Amino acid sequence: MVTNLLLIFIAAFIVNNILLMRYIGLCPFFGVSTSFSTAFGMSSAVLFVMLLSTWVTWILYHFVLIPLDLVFLRTAVFILVIAALVQFVEMFLKKNFKPLYSAMGIYLPLITTNCAILAVTFLVIDYKYSLLQSTIFSIGTALGFGLVIILFSAIRERLEFAPISRSFKGYPIAFIAASLVALAFLGFVGLFGLTL
Repeated sequence: MVTNLLLIFIAAFIVNNILLMRYIGLCPFFGVSTSFSTAFGMSSAVLFVMLLSTWVTWILYHFVLIPLDLVFLRTAVFILVIAALVQFVEMFLKKNFKPLYSAMGIYLPLITTNCAILAVTFLVIDYKYSLLQSTIFSIGTALGFGLVIILFSAIRERLEFAPISRSFKGYPIAFIAASLVALAFLGFVGLFGLTL
């Protein structure tokens, strides 16, 4: 059982990283990864929202939607849950961490439409995970998201001072750097035979 949970975590964290292997959630990845503080704040907010939304949607799916034969409402219900949780995070940050709230700008409300969070809520249902397995998968995915966005923020901060042609400055070099990091993570695909 513990080995199975560890494999789920490693697969979600590194092997099938949501950003670099599945290419889901790229909007906040490129938008917020310009500095360490905003990248760390975004990854913390994503961890919180992803974990809570996984719990709430898993419970709603198994104890409300399936018994009432309302599975066709899954997408609408999941999006509403995620939007409510993001509003909670936004109010909390605005009240307690104003500089972080200002630094994240438009990207904080974009967590609502962050397809990485919605994808995790769907994947745990599609993989038929238990609540514990869903929790481990959600934590692994969110930590993998955080690892990559923080790592990439360090790369982008260094790229600001690199002697790069003006035509490659900004997003072009960011996409090139992201593809190279994705290639590095591709080396983990054969790890323990883990593919989901």
